[in-house]
Amino acid sequence: MKYFRIFLLLTLTIFVVPAFAQDDHSLLTPETENLIGYGIVVAALLLFIVVMLVLLRTFKVLTKIIMKYEGQSDEQIEAELKPGKQKESKVWLKLLSLKPMSEESNLLLEGEYDGIRELDNPTPAWFMYLFYGTILFAVGYLLNYHVFGTGQLQYAEYKTEMAQANAAKKLYLSHQASQVDENTVKLVTDPTVLASGKTVFMTTCSPCHGAQAQGVVGPNLTDDYWLHGGKITDIFKTIKYGVLAKGMPTWEKQLSPKQISDVANYIKSLHGTNPPGAKEPQGAKEVDDAASHAPKS
Repeated sequence: MKYFRIFLLLTLTIFVVPAFAQDDHSLLTPETENLIGYGIVVAALLLFIVVMLVLLRTFKVLTKIIMKYEGQSDEQIEAELKPGKQKESKVWLKLLSLKPMSEESNLLLEGEYDGIRELDNPTPAWFMYLFYGTILFAVGYLLNYHVFGTGQLQYAEYKTEMAQANAAKKLYLSHQASQVDENTVKLVTDPTVLASGKTVFMTTCSPCHGAQAQGVVGPNLTDDYWLHGGKITDIFKTIKYGVLAKGMPTWEKQLSPKQISDVANYIKSLHGTNPPGAKEPQGAKEVDDAASHAPKS
């Protein structure tokens, strides 16, 4: 009856509590949900233990019934189900370096204090095996890290992990670069970025703006005048969406966000270069700080 009550309580805990939680999910914080989850796991484990105890009790009852049916007396059944203390295992005694109880009198040390005497038991074998194992480990550690150099010491491991972190950072930034838009683009002066932007510019922009951005059909991109804004965000937006009324196509489908960002930064780097044969200014003059001066687009 006791096991049945525990079983019923755990069943209610596992199935009823989550049901209430689902009905009022909006009132639960993530911490509360985690706590409920842990509670369910613990309750399930306790339920499993209770079931095992019930089964064990059932097996004992069935065993008694069968033995009773075979004609054994109650004393025989109790002796069978509850045997006396078994003899000490020789393996266990050897592992712990212990002597049988019958030989302990030979291990008594001289001297007595307050009626207490000591036994001269040797150090347990398992402890000695562990001790010898630490010696072997130390020898292997010494050979691995300080003799053969197959393992990295602390500073070398630090440099290796820093290199791995830098590689992971570059990979992360390469993925982030493909997510840039006209709101998140940043002005940079990295030579690698400018070289990439120049390649894109020479392929897609130079036919209309000239190889030096001096302006051909399109406006001059090296002076202070802009038709659609000279900030890096303005240039990115102009390249991305184009200016169909002026004949500039939309490059959003042909160029990736990173390519648009690179070419926009390359255009910014051409400000004030004053190429020969530059086209006359067009648009409004835009005054910007030195870090964000750019040609028009």
